[in-house]
Amino acid sequence: VLIARTVEGADVPVFRGDDAYGTGLATNHLISLGHKRIAMIGGTDQTSTGRDRYQGYLNAMEAAGLEVRPSWRIPGPRTKQAGFEAAGQFLALKDKPTAACCWNDLVAIGLMNGIARAGLVPGIDISVTGYDDLEEAAIATPALTTVWNGQREVGRRAASALLDKLNGQMVRPSQELIKPELHVRQSTGKPVERA
Repeated sequence: VLIARTVEGADVPVFRGDDAYGTGLATNHLISLGHKRIAMIGGTDQTSTGRDRYQGYLNAMEAAGLEVRPSWRIPGPRTKQAGFEAAGQFLALKDKPTAACCWNDLVAIGLMNGIARAGLVPGIDISVTGYDDLEEAAIATPALTTVWNGQREVGRRAASALLDKLNGQMVRPSQELIKPELHVRQSTGKPVERA
């Protein structure tokens, strides 16, 4: 049984959140607020999760007819430190994006800290979304708009499949996707255009 990711060639049940759909929710939320220049911060193409989350962002941007510039993708580790360091790169961009869709909550919180350190206000000057809905997201400053990815449900279903297998039942290879939900908080708002 695999959780959270797919592995090429693994002929086992897979239980995970629908990462492309979830990142699409976050990106579409930013688009609905009026953002047209949206960056994708964190993650890499080294995992199915990274590829799927980036694809969800791309799908939403393309469906809205919005440009996606290579410089607006800032890949990196999935840590607060990486998000903090990405803030400098993000803020130095010409035609700086007005919003960032982050690979996870840790990257998003680090990015918000870096934005604040530069004298800007996350959620007002630059909108930020996270992913995973960690407990820390709700108490961040500002509270982080994030995607809940059904981690407990993924764990419950995977454990059930493992118990079935241990009890001698046939567990067929399959992929079960849990539909994520967007939790809107204070880290997103309408874009502020600066001269």
